[in-house]
Formats: sequence, C-alpha cells, structure tokens
Amino acid sequence: MSLGYAEKLSFIEDVGNVGMTEYFDPHLLLQDKIERLAVMIQKSKHLVVFTGAGISTSCGIPDFRGPKGIWTLQREGKALPEASLPFHRATPSMTHMALVELEKAGFLKFLISQNIDGLHLRSGIPREKLSELHGDSFMERCPSCGIEYMRDFEIETIGLKETARRCSKVGCGARLKDTVLDWEDALPPKEMNPAERHCKMADVVLCLGTSLQITPACNLPLKSLKGGGKIVIVNLQKTPKDKKASLLIHGLVDKVITGVMEFLSLRIPPFIRIDLLQTIFTQASSLDEKYVNWSLTVASVHGNRAPLPFIKSVEVSFSESQNMKAAVLDKQPLYLKRRTVKSTNPFNIMMKLNFSDGCKCSSAEITIPIDFKISADVFKDDKDSILQNLRESALTDPSCGQTSVIEKKVIMVPKSEVIVHAIVTNIVKFDRSYGNLSNGSFKRKYECLNGIIPSRKRSNGRKPRAVINVR
Repeated sequence: MSLGYAEKLSFIEDVGNVGMTEYFDPHLLLQDKIERLAVMIQKSKHLVVFTGAGISTSCGIPDFRGPKGIWTLQREGKALPEASLPFHRATPSMTHMALVELEKAGFLKFLISQNIDGLHLRSGIPREKLSELHGDSFMERCPSCGIEYMRDFEIETIGLKETARRCSKVGCGARLKDTVLDWEDALPPKEMNPAERHCKMADVVLCLGTSLQITPACNLPLKSLKGGGKIVIVNLQKTPKDKKASLLIHGLVDKVITGVMEFLSLRIPPFIRIDLLQTIFTQASSLDEKYVNWSLTVASVHGNRAPLPFIKSVEVSFSESQNMKAAVLDKQPLYLKRRTVKSTNPFNIMMKLNFSDGCKCSSAEITIPIDFKISADVFKDDKDSILQNLRESALTDPSCGQTSVIEKKVIMVPKSEVIVHAIVTNIVKFDRSYGNLSNGSFKRKYECLNGIIPSRKRSNGRKPRAVINVR
C-alpha cells in the first residue's frame, strides 16, 4: 500500500521557506517577456530545461512550498488536501507536452527534472535526454545489470530500497530497487553527471516551476554562466537564484510555455495513454481425457503478482453456443477457472474491461478465440508501430478504449497461450486557441483529472493524503 511520497520521507526539521508570496506579471509585461523567451529559444544552440513541482500542479499534483503546498499547510496547522484520483493516473500538462514538441523540433537538447511523478517519461521525452535527479515513483532499477523497469503502478518504497520484484534479464535475477531518493541519499551519478555536463554546454537554461532551494540540484543552472550561458526562471515565487537570471518571469508555467509555442508556430501535441495487460489461457486434460480443465488470468505485463491498477473489474461472457455462465472478476488476481467437454466446438471468450477512476473512458472490450489447439507459433509484431497506429486511431475516435494485440506466445508446460494487449485509456487534447495570455486559469480541452492526486494509505477512516513533488 502506498504511503505517498511526503509520508515516506524521513522527518526533517528545516524544510526551507514555505508559503511564499506569489507574484504575477501584468498582462503587457508578461506578453513581452514571453516573446523575449521565445526568441532566446529560437536562437539557442543548446537549450536545457530544468523543471520543478510547478509544472505538475496543473496535473492535480500539489507542491510543497506554494500557498497551498503540503509543508505550508502543515506549518499553518491546516488540513491537507483530500485525494480524488490515483497518483498513477496523473496525465502530463501542457508544459510537459510542449517540451516533447520542443525536443522533436530540435530546440530542447536536454531536460533535468527534480520531480518524482514520472510525467516527463510518460509524456514521451526520450530517456537518454532526461535526468530525473530525485528518482521516479514508477521506476525500478537493477543494481546488478542497470536495467530500468518503468511500471504502471507506484513503487511501494523510497530510499533506494529493495522491492518485491527481480530483474527479468536472463542470467541476472537480482532483486530490484526503487529509484526515489530520501533526504540522506546522494544524487546518483547516472543522473547528475549528464545533467551537469549539459548545463555546462548550455547557452540557455530554462527553469520552470521550481523554487531553486534544494541543493545541490538548484546549483546546476549556474553551471551555464561560466561559458556565457543565460538563465531564465519562470516561477510564481521569488527564488534564491533570481539575481543570476537574464530573464525572470512571474507567471503560470502553462501560460508562458503556451505563448512561446504560439510564437514559434509549434503545436502542443495531445497526450494519449496506452496501458498494457496480458491474458493467460491455460489448459489441461482431465484424467479420463473427457474434459479440458482451463483457466483464464488477466494480469499485469510486469508479472502475475504485480498490481493491475487501471482495471476495476472484468466481465466475462461466452459465445451463445456455449452453455457457460458469465462471470464478473472484481478481485485481483483476476482469475477464472472452468471445465469444458473435450469435444466442444471452438468458441469465443468476450471480456469487458471496466477501468478504474482516472481513465477517460469507462471500459474496453477484448475477444479471445478458443479452440484448445495450442500452436507453437509465436507472434510478436513491431511494438512501436502498433502503438503508433493505436495513437492515430485514438485521435480520429476520441472516445478512447481502442485495443490491439502486440504479442502472442505459447508456453508448453503448463500448456498456455499468453497474449499481450495494448489499450488506449486516456486522451488529452490541448486547445489550439491560445487566447489571452494574461495570468489566470487555463484549462485543457479534455480534462481527465480534477483535484488532488492521492496516496492509497488509509487510517482512522480518513481519506488518503496527497502524493506530491517535493524537491
């Protein structure tokens, strides 16, 4: 059970300045600064972006130090925000997706993040162009061979501790570890070294939504100054590094970046989330050879014992020719066991997958043909091509719930057929009309999340607390 990042952190007495006053540049000044920033990006040779919690607040993930931040409320003795949707269903903001487009357009050379929400990777930023300084709540790493595993569920620990899973690389099998740092943990060289190298190369370091208080991360942008680079800070509060900035913008990050994209004639791409699951059909003949004992399991691609967080329940039905009772699987592991006469004609198993809170659509349907003849053939198509086709299909039919098979394999003992399914569970499009760029609220066209992202810990009957980006 998740405790939420804030609750998992070791206690520390001094957390720095909190509850700082927010400042908003006047409309005309804001527009002028946005144009100046756009020109700097347009002329840059090596743009590095440095992000903090402020780029994720519009996703429903609260920060620590703002007027409604976790530490601010705690210091004031006020109640913490109540949870409304699972942390694992958070979707990237306009800023996240704009950064994806800036990278594809060749402007953004490297991205450094202090956030642990995993939204940069989920949005589509290439891993080799990203340093997650403080870790990722959805990533495990093998300490032996270095392989990283991106999960669709929040890892249960922080502090670089061992988790319940092992490395799946042949010949390895080491126990995996979480990647999120606790206060006493040093920044990992794997993340810090490329971040420092790119900051030294940068002619522009754009700091977005960060108070620049946590060391040593907050000093990275300063590495650009020695080589003649410039620092731009976009944040609602003042920061200790403001005097080092060539351009200081007090405005909502989404507003500022939206204006920059308009000036550069770049569109903000939609976010389409595709989740994976596997169905496992296992069969065995009865002792008298008259029946087939079979089972159907709906499981995570991360392992049969891993949680499947985006599925609430599965409604299973059968072809009309079969006299088999329908079933509802609503407790994980999702498992159905039946017996069928061996002479039974081929039939279909129909599954209605009911999604959990935070998915844009309520359900999707999958049909599995059954003939009890396990073929040794293995099907594995180009995963990237299938996922791209799914995304394109989702754009033409924004109702969501599109599915596709990306892999089919056979296990001979016990005799099983495993099928990996890809399912579109979220679509977020961003309004192309940028509108008035004055400071104020700015909503997505398809808003999938409203409110606070929770941990899943419950105590004394209270609602779960929020998970936040802290550092």
